[in-house]
Amino acid sequence: MRPTRLEKPAATRNNLKTIATLLPYLWEFKVRVIVALSLLVLAKLANVSVPLVLKEIVDALDQPRAELVLPVFLVIGYGVLRLCSTLFGELRDAIFAKVTQRAIRRVANKVFSHLHSLSLRFHLERQTGGVSRDIERGTRGISFLLNFMLFNILPTLLEIGLVLAILINQYDIWFSIIIFLTLLAYIALTLIVTEWRMIFRRTMNNMDSKANTQAIDSLLNYETVKYFGNEAWEARRYDEHLQSWEKAAVRNQTSLATLNAGQSAIIAVGVTLLMLLAAEQVIDSRMTLGDLVLINAVMLQLYMPLHFLGFVYREIKHSLADMERMFTLLDEHKEIEDKPDAKALDAAQATIRFSHVDFSYEPNRQILFDVSFDIPAGQNIAVVGHSGSGKSTLARLLFRFYDVQSGHILINDQDIRTVTQQSLRAAMGIVPQDTVLFNDSIYYNIAYGRPDATQEEVFAAARAAHIHDFIESLPEKYATIVGERGLKLSGGEKQRVAIARTILKNPAILIFDEATSALDSNSEKRIQAELKRIARNRTTLTIAHRLSTIADADQILVMDHGRIVERGTHQQLLAASGAYAQMWELQQQEEIDQHMRQDTVST
Repeated sequence: MRPTRLEKPAATRNNLKTIATLLPYLWEFKVRVIVALSLLVLAKLANVSVPLVLKEIVDALDQPRAELVLPVFLVIGYGVLRLCSTLFGELRDAIFAKVTQRAIRRVANKVFSHLHSLSLRFHLERQTGGVSRDIERGTRGISFLLNFMLFNILPTLLEIGLVLAILINQYDIWFSIIIFLTLLAYIALTLIVTEWRMIFRRTMNNMDSKANTQAIDSLLNYETVKYFGNEAWEARRYDEHLQSWEKAAVRNQTSLATLNAGQSAIIAVGVTLLMLLAAEQVIDSRMTLGDLVLINAVMLQLYMPLHFLGFVYREIKHSLADMERMFTLLDEHKEIEDKPDAKALDAAQATIRFSHVDFSYEPNRQILFDVSFDIPAGQNIAVVGHSGSGKSTLARLLFRFYDVQSGHILINDQDIRTVTQQSLRAAMGIVPQDTVLFNDSIYYNIAYGRPDATQEEVFAAARAAHIHDFIESLPEKYATIVGERGLKLSGGEKQRVAIARTILKNPAILIFDEATSALDSNSEKRIQAELKRIARNRTTLTIAHRLSTIADADQILVMDHGRIVERGTHQQLLAASGAYAQMWELQQQEEIDQHMRQDTVST
């Protein structure tokens, strides 16, 4: 996967934006940051002082035996400095830990909340596995970036500056020149090769996300895979992504080996030149043996952080690449947003009005055409029609998952685009056709309708939905785990949990989107009676396929290809002998045929 020419500047811009985004999280604990940075400086000062004390110890010992005295204080000082260089670093890490972990928590929560604020359109198009892997890698990258950028790159640069200052002040300028040129060559090689290697890292991330997306999608549809015997097909698809990941990973590793070899060669040349120059000056008596030891110790001391600096820079670039995908989620446009002056919805005795509504999911495919109807307060309006006629779209628009292209949707004469989404959705409850449950207990899924409800209220909602006795018959009762997407329950059981959840929410507006489609005839009659009871004195929109379930609705709307083609009561529509009457006759005949088949089987 070759990047376009525009990718590199975009990545650079994203890197700067990413680092800038993290700064407020650092400054939230300004005292901790200042203390940590102070300890950082003290640790580096102690570290740089170690070779200076070592030089003095060597020079003190490089005397004739008659003048030799054990430099006790210098040796103790050497030990104390060694301890301080490590101790201050550990204290710094301990103090800064809360800053790092809080930043990870805040950013992860911000991304999670932002994902929930995005429109249904985004979530219908997203790939769950890839998004979850992007967040996982991104949060891990924050920890590395904060710790290593602040506590490895900055202190290493500080140490290099202190060493150069000491060498310039006390020794021949050529020592500083050699070290400076060595550092320059090392940094130039690291920057150039690392930028080139980022292509492989981004490819690895992309393939990793795609593989994870495909794996999760396949596992979620486990039964479908088994129905069609496509295990080998799924494994091949998964392996295709892993194969691309493997190629990028091999190139990434081999290029890393090349970079490490080049860095080691540069350091080796620099150390050799320094030691030759130092040895020559010791022979000429321009430097002591302690000076030679100091030069050698300084280079060894610089070599380790410098070598680590190359690793840190590479890993920071990798972390930024990992975070790049996560932070692009924050840049996703919120299609549906509250207006700055949005007010809470007044849903008391709610009257709903659709006024000349046009809507399309895509510009080239219009779904609704000039739809207008009213739902008076406390009444039940039913919508029927063939699949794809636009029935369920009405519910999505009422919840404001999308905004209409033209026209208005009003609740108590308030345009739903002018009220807060939270108050709008708090006023409505829905029992959908396809009920998806959380992989948690039955109790949790019912209580989700109102998390602060008491246990007795949850039980009462379950009784109202005629599922309490079934739950009590289970070995673990309300603590029974329903499985991924509720797959451990039957369709009818899931539907009853959804009904109980909506009853518990106790909304002013009810939406039944083919709410009893998964139930058998006997269960459907019992649930229908309960739904009618809870819908009493509530404004209700019922989307139905079986016309027998909505025969007593206050008004029935018949939709066809996004338009309302008929409206009236059940009797009025039958008398009109139009589309509704034809649908009624067809369903009545289907029921008669079904009963005849059942009777034949039983005899």
